[in-house]
Amino acid sequence: MALRFHEDGTFRVLQMADIQDGPQVNADTVRLIREAIRAAKPDLVVFTGDQIRGYDPAYIDTFLRRRGEHPGARVRAVTLVEAKLRGIRRRLPARPGGGDDDSTPDHAAACATLDELMDETRAKVRSTFAAFLDPVTEAGVPFAATYGNHDFQCGILTDEQDDIYREFPGCLNPAGRSGGADGEAPSAVIPGPEAGTFAIPVMSSDGTDHVAMAVTLIDSGDYADHDTPAERDAQYPLYVANPRGLDLADSDGYGTPSAEAIDWLGVAQRELGARNGDGRPVPTIAFQHIPPQEFYDCLKEVPAWTPNAVEGTRTFAGHCYVLDADKCRPGSRLGEAIGCADENVGEVAALREAGGYFALFCGHDHKNSFVGHADGLDLGYAPTCGFECYGPKSRLRGIRLFEFHESAPMAYVTRLLTWGELVGRYSSDEVRVWFEDHCITDAVGVRNELRRPQVFAVAAGALSLGFVAAVRAIWRGLRR
Repeated sequence: MALRFHEDGTFRVLQMADIQDGPQVNADTVRLIREAIRAAKPDLVVFTGDQIRGYDPAYIDTFLRRRGEHPGARVRAVTLVEAKLRGIRRRLPARPGGGDDDSTPDHAAACATLDELMDETRAKVRSTFAAFLDPVTEAGVPFAATYGNHDFQCGILTDEQDDIYREFPGCLNPAGRSGGADGEAPSAVIPGPEAGTFAIPVMSSDGTDHVAMAVTLIDSGDYADHDTPAERDAQYPLYVANPRGLDLADSDGYGTPSAEAIDWLGVAQRELGARNGDGRPVPTIAFQHIPPQEFYDCLKEVPAWTPNAVEGTRTFAGHCYVLDADKCRPGSRLGEAIGCADENVGEVAALREAGGYFALFCGHDHKNSFVGHADGLDLGYAPTCGFECYGPKSRLRGIRLFEFHESAPMAYVTRLLTWGELVGRYSSDEVRVWFEDHCITDAVGVRNELRRPQVFAVAAGALSLGFVAAVRAIWRGLRR
């Protein structure tokens, strides 16, 4: 399936980030996808990871906190509570090395073998894909998908998820891998070294085989993990107690693209140049899930009391940031810290060295939607388009549209197609969205919330009223 610029020289791409849902995909999420496709009439849809809410109670018996662990052995406390509220019972027999109170199945539910439960999870993943892909396949739009840090946690790893995606019409994810792996990739697509890493050429409008630009997807990894099994066992109780606040404290932070993927970035450009017969790099936009550290270069450090500032995390902890207006496009929003890896593996440098790459867009940080320019590239975000996960207000959740022109792909236009623009101000469950917008798990979250002027005003007003009430009570007591 070859993609091509239209006769008028245009090509449109939609980036959908962080659907992050279980088998019953939220109806608002599906509606937003459908309305965005209707409004944009895209030529390609790109999913940039965390399509699957791997920690959903639906996957409680096959959940993987980290790769290599036994399915269902390391379930977090909040998932157990949510499972009980939804009436989901555990069915997997005692897991070797589980060591937690939940290694025993609920005897009110029939036990099942791991193979049976994995088959059920595959069916649930397929159901999730079918739900959010329905507007895409119905419109006949080609799509491509890469992966985030939660997709694999359902128990079905990304190689197998790739196979499931290819069951749907219009999927461009290649079956083959560079380096002689089994399977054959579609002739137009350049496969990378692992699932979720590949390049899609976009051909010229004149009907020739000239590659006018390319869209590249990169698997940015999930979690770094250098701890020994004993260290992970010791840290696990902290994770159970506070899974969001400590999701990374019991590891070495978020993952990064593999060394093979970074080397492949140059290989892909050489292949594109060879196809054109001139060896020159082809203008290319890249998409992945987790942002590299260079995204912080689009921000500027400010004093801690600056309104709307956010505190950095891990490597950047103890510093507060706002968007650098000189580097970011109008309409950009910074709603939370950039959740990058602790290690800089040189991906941005590799993109620059390979040539041709002009932009890198990510998801992962659900409240961020800025577009900046730093380190020789445009660096940007799409916010979450899902309604089953934390994120900004309903009206700010959305899907990013890119409009390219064949004569100058690097001079692209991008904007957000938001729920507020396409549907309305409120979602069908605005109370839940409000809590997701104001979710606090630690002291940093409290401080970030208090830097939001409206939140600070409400908090200050409440404290003032409480102070006045206390003074009145004391005065009345003294008068008696």
